[in-house]
Amino acid sequence: MSSGRSWKARGRRRATGAAAAALLAVVLAACATVPETGRSQLILVSREQSMQLGLTEFDKLKKDTPISRDKEATAMVERVGRRIAEVAPLPGAKWEFVLFDKPDVANAFCLPGGKVGVYSGILKITEDDAGLAAVIAHEVGHAVARHGAERVSEGLLVQLGGSVLEQALQSKPAETQSLVLGAYGIGSKLGVTLPHSRQQELEADHLGLLYMARAGYDPREALAFWKRFAAYNKKNGQAPPEFLSTHPLDARRIKQIEKLLPKAEAEYRKATR
Repeated sequence: MSSGRSWKARGRRRATGAAAAALLAVVLAACATVPETGRSQLILVSREQSMQLGLTEFDKLKKDTPISRDKEATAMVERVGRRIAEVAPLPGAKWEFVLFDKPDVANAFCLPGGKVGVYSGILKITEDDAGLAAVIAHEVGHAVARHGAERVSEGLLVQLGGSVLEQALQSKPAETQSLVLGAYGIGSKLGVTLPHSRQQELEADHLGLLYMARAGYDPREALAFWKRFAAYNKKNGQAPPEFLSTHPLDARRIKQIEKLLPKAEAEYRKATR
């Protein structure tokens, strides 16, 4: 009996070791670099797969979400978006800019493949072309940095890590397995997923500031926009503790923009010479 248990234990160790080795191989084979910032990232999804998912999701959104009939506002979104697109390094992008009629939603997005959606509620905060440029450039920054693919890849890696841990715990009591796996899930969210999401937001701010400057928009207007957005969040009570949020504190992102302004202003001077 003891030899049988020993054989099973060795088998579990070999399986766990093989899974861990596979996990390491995946990480090493899927490294990429974010433009401008030089940050290393994990990408397990091809650019083609990401773009196809983006196109499919955007088509669905256009069917399910009302599109604005405000011709002037729609023209502004198109005008600003095209200028940002001209300077954004997004290979294979099929640019499209849509203003969705959602006056209570102050948000925007850019899906892989260059599909940009702006919700009309953000326009009361952007105020003008330059403010809108800060928003669209930020969202385009997410797409250029492939943050969506990175989040999907991170989720797959966390799942794979959970499987490895589950294998390693097979000989433990069910209660122990439940406690450890639960802690792993919470730890992954608070220690990896949320901090990484906040890092991506700051990175998109960085890229967006450069893109709007290169498109000929004064980057100081980004600082003005984020201050208005901070006031909006405060008024509407949309400021959870940073460690529980997908976004950094407004004060933190404003501080970073202030630090990056000299670099962005140099790009703006070159663009408007």
